[in-house]
Amino acid sequence: MDVKKLALLIGALLLAGVSAFMAKSMFTGAAAPQANAAAAPQVNGPEVLVATRALPVGTIIEPDSFRYQPWPKDLVEKAYFIKGESDLTTLTGTVVRVAVTAGSPITQGSLVKPGDRGFLAAALGPGMRAVTVPVSAQSGVAGFVFPGDRIDLVLTQDVPGGGDGQPLKASETIIRNLRVLATDQRTDNTVDEEGKTVVATFSTVTLEATPKIAEKIAVAQNIGQLSLSLRSIADNTAELERAIAAGEVSVPDNADPKAEKQMLLAIANRPVDTDTTFTVGADVSRFQRRSVPAKAEQPAAGAAPATGGYAAAPAGPVVRVARGNTVTVVPVGGK
Repeated sequence: MDVKKLALLIGALLLAGVSAFMAKSMFTGAAAPQANAAAAPQVNGPEVLVATRALPVGTIIEPDSFRYQPWPKDLVEKAYFIKGESDLTTLTGTVVRVAVTAGSPITQGSLVKPGDRGFLAAALGPGMRAVTVPVSAQSGVAGFVFPGDRIDLVLTQDVPGGGDGQPLKASETIIRNLRVLATDQRTDNTVDEEGKTVVATFSTVTLEATPKIAEKIAVAQNIGQLSLSLRSIADNTAELERAIAAGEVSVPDNADPKAEKQMLLAIANRPVDTDTTFTVGADVSRFQRRSVPAKAEQPAAGAAPATGGYAAAPAGPVVRVARGNTVTVVPVGGK
């Protein structure tokens, strides 16, 4: 091999090696430095009670409605519930009097306890009324209805007016999806030493209703006997779907998702007094009637009864002729 060519080959190899070394050093030195994640600041303060979700006015507090969270010491107020200084068991069953946003501290003034003045008024939703109805152990689901449950109201009555004097027996679901506020004078669920809910019979139930529905319940109490029918939790979704299918709900196209959810939730929880269902005696037994028969037509005073029934009352003007104690009705030109 020519010396000149050998020198060129050796020079090319040296140049390639130097270039590779420089390129490696360049890429290694240009690597982005690792950014150290900033450590979350440690909150120096006690743990206070905060809402786990939005609690609007009238919300009945449950154990999952709140939790403890560290809070800056300089921002702690005397009205806060502080861990180690508050008994949370007394908060279950209380009602929100002032709206609390999610993550905000719950203050003592924002809650009202059962038995306190204004408790029932705070438990009512905007525009709603409280109405009390009497029940028995049979009509009150044997005591298995508790504050916060939802029920249907069933009216059972005897409809008089039959020609044979026998009334029509009928039962009708007059109102659906009513919220139970209290049973007798209790607004919370009592528990025993083992933490189990105590089932007790009661004689009255206080329900949440609109002003119009409250009027209907007052009238229904004078018509017949009212019974409670306990609803399933899943029925609220079915009621909402029915309202949407019937066109009772119109959701705006550009509605805020949170506002839309609140609107649909309010619709699902409202009481309903339309599309009522009923059952009569014939639907239960073949020996009962389906409707009230008409009364037999009574004869006119002094008219002679027809064979097999009563004679029809004369149509047109009549003259009553009295002979002693006998009164005779004589038609005069009636057609």
